[in-house]
Amino acid sequence: MLKSVLIANRGEIARRVNRTCKRLGVRTVAVYSDADAKALHVLEADAAVHIGASPAKDSYLRGDKIIAAAKQTGAEAIHPGYGFLSENADFAQAVMDAGLIWIGPAPASIRAMGLKDAAKKLMAEAGVPTTPGYLGEDQSEERLQKEADAIGYPVLIKAVAGGGGKGMRKVERQAEFKAALASAKREAAAAFGDDRVLLEMYVQRPRHIEVQVFGDTHGNVVHLFERDCSLQRRHQKVIEEAPAPGMDDATRKAVTDAAVLAAKAVSYVGAGTIEFIADASEGLRGDRIWFMEMNTRLQVEHPVTEEITGQDLVEWQLRVASGEKLPLKQEELKINGWAMEARLYAENPDSGFLPSIGQLDHFYPIAKYVRVESAVEQGDRVTQFYDPMIAKLVVHAPTRSEAIVDLREACERLQVSPVRTNAGFLARCLHDASFVAGDVDTGLIGSQGDALLKRPQPSSAVLARAASALEGERFDVRKHRSRIDQLSPWDRLRGFRVNGLARRTVRMRFEGEAIAAVAKFEPGPPESVRDADTVIVFDRGEAYEFTLDTGERSADEATAGDGAILSPMPGKIVSVAAKAGAKLKKGDPILVLEAMKMEHTLTAPFDGKLAELNAKPGAQVSEGVLLARLEVE
Repeated sequence: MLKSVLIANRGEIARRVNRTCKRLGVRTVAVYSDADAKALHVLEADAAVHIGASPAKDSYLRGDKIIAAAKQTGAEAIHPGYGFLSENADFAQAVMDAGLIWIGPAPASIRAMGLKDAAKKLMAEAGVPTTPGYLGEDQSEERLQKEADAIGYPVLIKAVAGGGGKGMRKVERQAEFKAALASAKREAAAAFGDDRVLLEMYVQRPRHIEVQVFGDTHGNVVHLFERDCSLQRRHQKVIEEAPAPGMDDATRKAVTDAAVLAAKAVSYVGAGTIEFIADASEGLRGDRIWFMEMNTRLQVEHPVTEEITGQDLVEWQLRVASGEKLPLKQEELKINGWAMEARLYAENPDSGFLPSIGQLDHFYPIAKYVRVESAVEQGDRVTQFYDPMIAKLVVHAPTRSEAIVDLREACERLQVSPVRTNAGFLARCLHDASFVAGDVDTGLIGSQGDALLKRPQPSSAVLARAASALEGERFDVRKHRSRIDQLSPWDRLRGFRVNGLARRTVRMRFEGEAIAAVAKFEPGPPESVRDADTVIVFDRGEAYEFTLDTGERSADEATAGDGAILSPMPGKIVSVAAKAGAKLKKGDPILVLEAMKMEHTLTAPFDGKLAELNAKPGAQVSEGVLLARLEVE
């Protein structure tokens, strides 16, 4: 077994790797940027080395600094986690050239599977079924348009490098192709430094099925069954589960056999995932599942595989890197129960899921039956520099229905503020009748519209609790009394009435609107009072903020409906689609902002004239900056 490992990553995956290393007695070294100086993954490691400024390009993407840190601390191996440099063949080779052990597949395997077009060609030659499409080297707009027309619409544009939905666009009509291609290429170049794309036939009822594979240096390759990652929003995975609902034994054998064949075709060593797309229009069938790509690293969703197999995949990685054989043979691996994982993001569903940054003043994600893989804890700060995923909530139960109930309850109990999260959205997904029935495809969330995406208005119970908290805080004289007075039974009878509950009408404001509610002074959903005039009530994963209505409007409220287009977070302006003075319709694009590795289009909130425009391509902007203003004509 290895003696010491440098973890070339951050956040929850760095903590996850560190945990297994500690259990096995392996010394760990963390690396960190300026923004992560006090991060949990740094505090939990045996040693830590500062490697640069906050932007990833100056720190976590600096392979030379990471290798130097390993040398400096005496680490004998490097674990890349996922993301950043985990699938960078040149970095893997540099690690090995430096005399260090690379905990991952050989650079040749990464190169073979790292580019989607080359990987598909290789798989087709190996006998693995692949999705019909265009994999050519001619990347001219004219050629790509011609190939898309030949494939037929809708067609899927995919970045040749990378993954995670970045550089991916579904194109419904020929007229939309050129704009979608330009956007996909920009996003791919920004995320992976490579703007090349491939085209694929768009499967009308696609299911995303992936198989966990593992190989060792002795020629052994096994699979650890499948995961279903079909519940997605804009190609980003939302909830993953294992096994896949509706997967019979014959189909499972077909897809897992293909996955093992794919891994053997590149002499694969370590943890990897073979991703397939299935046409679910007639249920899951072995002859309607095609290879999409291979991820040559540990996946974000690996915990669901661990839960159903009882295996620690990070331990398997460490043992394989140490030269050991795989811990188990194929026939020794079994599926036990059902596991699900929900990705908790610091993002605001009400603003198109834009990332939300700031300090986590209140963060309680814990339920005893939930495995929480988190990047942060209460008091930590979510920054604009990295991916907005802050935790993964994982459950394991005997049946799928029980797993759904447990995960739904965990999401509904979550309390986070003032940073916004997608917890309420996750809970609504877990209530969806189609999802509960296992009738899932990648278009499910989009087909449900506001039913899943839109936060519901606060319930009467939430309003009553907010009114009670605001009224109680405002008139709570106990905090001005001595400790003895506070323990007085007479003081504890605030709101007591012989013939019923005390009721007082309280005027509040919620999202700029005036609301009147009755304070009942009775038990209800938990709340976090921030100050005398503000309260946050948590309900079903959502955080509702209320303030006392003093009759005055804040600056934010005063501009909420006047057409001001503000920067929702720090970022770079990629492009400007409108000109000052232009007449726009509601929803028309005004500009594109790049933040946290993703492009976000800011649109017109209503029909009107673009009276003011303060945005130029390439400009860096801070949060809250006025970028444009629309006026009603």
